Amino acid sequence: MKNRDIVILNQIIKYADEISGTISRFELDYDKFNNDYIAKNAIAMCILQIGESAGKLTDELKSKYSKVPWRDIVATRNRAVHAYGSIDMEILWGIATTNIIELKIYCEDILKEMEQN
Repeated sequence: MKNRDIVILNQIIKYADEISGTISRFELDYDKFNNDYIAKNAIAMCILQIGESAGKLTDELKSKYSKVPWRDIVATRNRAVHAYGSIDMEILWGIATTNIIELKIYCEDILKEMEQN
């Protein structure tokens, strides 16, 4: 793995924390999220940044930690960028409240393992 991977994994964690912070700050549930364009935009932007960052990880890291769906993460970013007006808000909410939490834990675990090696 390269130092670049460490930087990128930390960026992903930062954006995951920003998503959690936005949900907490606005006390969001799905209905509040769906009716608040500021919250939607903030969360969508973080998800886009996570996808952009994931695409910059080395192939070595993505191969070694293949249980993380790196391709799907990047594909989600690409779909969102090229079709923002048609993003399904329920899917976006699910990503923000479930998948991002799991991804953050995976990234933290990867970083811990990298520190031990």
